[in-house]
Amino acid sequence: MTEYYAHSLTGEPPEKWQKLEDHLRQVAVLAEQFASVFHAGDWGWNAGWLHDVGKATNAFQSYLHQQNDLDDGGYDADGSVSNHASAGAAFAQDRMHIPGKILAYILAGHHAGLPDWYSAETGNAALSIRLEEGRHNLTFIEGFVASIQDKLRPLSRPPAYVKPENAHFWIRMLFSCLVDADRLDTEKFCDSDKCSSRGEYPNLGTLAPRFFQALEKLEQSAVRTEVNTIRSEIRNACESAADEPSGLFSLTVPTGGGKTLSGMAFALRHALRHGKRRIIYVIPYTSIIEQTASVLGGILGRENIVEHHSNLDPERSTPRSEMAAENWDAPIVVTTSVQFFESLYAAKTGAARKLHNIANSVVILDEAQMLPPELLTPCVEAINHLVSCFGVTLVLATATQPALPKLLPVREIIPPELNLYARLRRTAINLPPDWQAPVTWPELASRLSGYEQVLCIVNTRRDCHDLFTLMPEGTIHLSALMCGEHRSEVIADIKRRLLTGSPCRVISTQLVEAGVDIDFPVVYRALAGLDSIAQAAGRCNREGKLNTAGCLGEVHVFIPPKPAPLGLLRKGEDTMREMPAVEGFDPQEPACYTRYFQNYYARLNSTTGRPGSKIEFNHDLISDFPHIPFRTAGYEFRMIDDAQQAVFVRWGENDKWLNQLRAIGPTRDNLRALQRSCVNLPRRQVAAMKTQGMIEEIWSGFWLWIGKYDKIGGLDLFGDGYSIGEHII
Repeated sequence: MTEYYAHSLTGEPPEKWQKLEDHLRQVAVLAEQFASVFHAGDWGWNAGWLHDVGKATNAFQSYLHQQNDLDDGGYDADGSVSNHASAGAAFAQDRMHIPGKILAYILAGHHAGLPDWYSAETGNAALSIRLEEGRHNLTFIEGFVASIQDKLRPLSRPPAYVKPENAHFWIRMLFSCLVDADRLDTEKFCDSDKCSSRGEYPNLGTLAPRFFQALEKLEQSAVRTEVNTIRSEIRNACESAADEPSGLFSLTVPTGGGKTLSGMAFALRHALRHGKRRIIYVIPYTSIIEQTASVLGGILGRENIVEHHSNLDPERSTPRSEMAAENWDAPIVVTTSVQFFESLYAAKTGAARKLHNIANSVVILDEAQMLPPELLTPCVEAINHLVSCFGVTLVLATATQPALPKLLPVREIIPPELNLYARLRRTAINLPPDWQAPVTWPELASRLSGYEQVLCIVNTRRDCHDLFTLMPEGTIHLSALMCGEHRSEVIADIKRRLLTGSPCRVISTQLVEAGVDIDFPVVYRALAGLDSIAQAAGRCNREGKLNTAGCLGEVHVFIPPKPAPLGLLRKGEDTMREMPAVEGFDPQEPACYTRYFQNYYARLNSTTGRPGSKIEFNHDLISDFPHIPFRTAGYEFRMIDDAQQAVFVRWGENDKWLNQLRAIGPTRDNLRALQRSCVNLPRRQVAAMKTQGMIEEIWSGFWLWIGKYDKIGGLDLFGDGYSIGEHII
């Protein structure tokens, strides 16, 4: 009988290569194990046995020999092709009816990614076309396929929870099981060193005592203040709620209430109580991720926290953590909402590989109000299906709970009798006396100059620049015209000044509002959405120090000289203008947030896709089941508008990495090292900037700012350099 191989080893004879049947069996066992978590083990088993049957062709076996400088091994040219993924797909499609069509997507895509069914957007990559190639190859491997066929298990229909509206999520989960199983078995055979370095992480049961002991120590050493007493009550409420059945929760805590550690206390207790496999902490901004991972790492050990985000410093990365980030096979993962939600709609293997490890986990979605409004519908549907179908407990954690449309019923963790918003009221929010009377920048600068310590948050980079130029010497400028490393240094300086009682006047864009632990006695906020105003207030009297003197922090909302740019910022501003007419309106009452978000979402043109999207989420993923546009959806689902171009700036000691990028092009190390040396600018301006001599393309697609960049204002768009008008954040 002819021996077929799945993988070769360089420099070794075929006798030491991995036999194809061994690979199929081992992948089937792993994929079954992964898919059993969501009651689809037989589907994983069959996918494992079928995924590489196309490697039994003479064309592929000859390819292995040729790659190892051997002769063709006696495999005659018979008209087969070495592209192997579509043969199993064709077998499933033609022999297994509807279950087979579902498997066909997974099998055909286990290297190139999930395909669309139709070819309108993706041409020859479409499944309907690739099946023809698969059928062609099947004619040459009928004997091998027959030997495999009796290993398959009968599939009548998907599990009962799978419906047309969630089938595309379920198929992606199965796809993830196969991709991860295939990669792990291949790695085990082809790269034993890497496989052996996949270190075992301690489980949640081992980490939990360490966490709670540290939490007790923190509470005992904390200064006895009313704020810290309330934080302790919040933690106790979270731990008490952990016994509740798995499902969808909200954790509504005012800013500064300690929801990071309290939320983790809930997650750990709940995971242990209900057998959840891991905790995934999802955060909207990389700056907050670094802060959160640092806090959790300080308690649990950084080696036990896997960070998965674009700004990860190579010095904080280890081979073990990098491998865990491939498939989230770790007890605690801290990641971005971009990584989390884009993976749930991904077609590419690298992004989708980790999905099966979300099942039966606890997910904390921090700052839930930051979900992009244009993608609200698919994000909410993803939340609903993770909870209802895949055993996920998901916590919406924020100070300003959004009224997410069509969300499953939510259980609030904090009991109403704690009365948090009244007891943690540390600020008085002063709304404009006249909503039609804007203040001029000189007038505002004069007011701000009367304070020794004051933070003023405006809506655009241009506003930040214009107001800052009118302020006294020593005022601090903070905006996204400064690279990430620069901003971190400035924020550290702000904290130092506040701690020592030094003069500290700051003019900032809204980047300071979420996750930046600063505590000013006075905050001014340009008119914006209610959630932004509440977040700004969270930077005022954060620790409640003024309360001990019988005072509140001052938050002043003002009307800027010009309204916010058209778009989501303007919609938030316009919605806020309507709120004072609501009876009993109080910008610090949770019930008002619900009304605000309802009105805000009603203003949106669409919540089912960004402008110009080729598909409508999620209608186009379910309307023609089982003909699903997986690949197009993966291209079109983008949490961040890609109208921005990252431009590198010279900062600190990054010249060596810029020089390396210029010399050899992008690598994993130099791109990671330069992540915090970027400023994002509108793509439409890049060509104009090049004409003006402000940027240089140092490698194809990678730009370096060569105009003015200083330690005060960052990248100069509005002074001596090239002026491009108003830019948000």
